[in-house]
This record gives sequence, structure tokens and C-alpha cells, in this order.
Amino acid sequence: MCSHQPPCPTADSADHDAARTVAFHPEQGWNLLCNGAVVFDDTGELLPDGRAVAPRRLALV
Repeated sequence: MCSHQPPCPTADSADHDAARTVAFHPEQGWNLLCNGAVVFDDTGELLPDGRAVAPRRLALV
């Protein structure tokens, strides 16, 4: 559970990627957030319940 004040968003909230980083691994291309989500450099994510969030890619215009 998050001990930050104010508490970080939970992993199933819409703004879950706003949680604080608790482990930073740039050499491996991922970060662990306080809410248990793993965020990758390509913006893909793994949520604590095992669901994957596809990378958000910008459309080239």
C-alpha cells in the first residue's frame, strides 16, 4: 500500500501512471510505480493483476 501523501493513484484508476516511481531501471527500459504497475520506455505497461496496456503511439500526420 502507498504511504505517500497524498496517496498515489491505484493501478486500476484512469491516472495510474501518475504514481511515483519506486524502482528506476533505465538500462533495462522499465520503471516500477508505487501502485505496482511496471511502465516500459515504449509506454507499454504491465498492471499488478497481469493485464498489459499497449504502448501509446503518436500518429504521424
